[in-house]
Amino acid sequence: MTTTLDMTSTPLRDVNVTLQAAARAQANETYVIANPRGAHAMACGLDGPLSVTIKGPTGYYCAGMNKEASVTVEGSAGPGVAENMMSGVVTIEGDASQYAGATGHGGLLNIKGNASSRCGISMKGIDIVVHGNIGHMSAFMAQKGNLVVLGDAGDALGDSLYEARLFVRGSVKSLGADCIEKEMRPEHLETLKTLLEQAGADAKPEEFKRYGSARKLYNFNIDHADEY
Repeated sequence: MTTTLDMTSTPLRDVNVTLQAAARAQANETYVIANPRGAHAMACGLDGPLSVTIKGPTGYYCAGMNKEASVTVEGSAGPGVAENMMSGVVTIEGDASQYAGATGHGGLLNIKGNASSRCGISMKGIDIVVHGNIGHMSAFMAQKGNLVVLGDAGDALGDSLYEARLFVRGSVKSLGADCIEKEMRPEHLETLKTLLEQAGADAKPEEFKRYGSARKLYNFNIDHADEY
């Protein structure tokens, strides 16, 4: 059974209350949100198995703190989509604005278009697949997880990152502090293959380069003082 919530007549607060209650009840139901009109903080804090399809673009912080739910935006998403995501799948059919997937701990954020600046900032275990390009300062201070980019990356990719793994098929405008290109070993190809399949991305793992931390900034060293 599919329940449709039309935001021309149902306020955002009521939409979120309905979705959160269904998630808490472990209802595993299907919801469609009609006429979202770019509303902010939609489908946030879902804490259970639920399928939500949003029929149009959303504002900032859509699907924030998602846990177990599957959320699809049939349009573009504003800043902070899937911020602090824990698990589940968030799919953006269009483009994503700044800091998509910020501080995410788990789950898959699948962006079918482009992502703006600071994509994956401070990511802590989330997997992010971007089918297009990403902007500057993406994966800044990224700690854990995988960022996969089928297109190009902007300036300062992976600045001050820790142990997150970055895979880019296209060009990288510049690498951030302590980010270097690394060897693509068999286990990385396998991880990448799985993520591409999950995201429905038409690309081969062998087409990508891997980037990661040079680990020179983990402890203070006077020789690297200018890089901190």
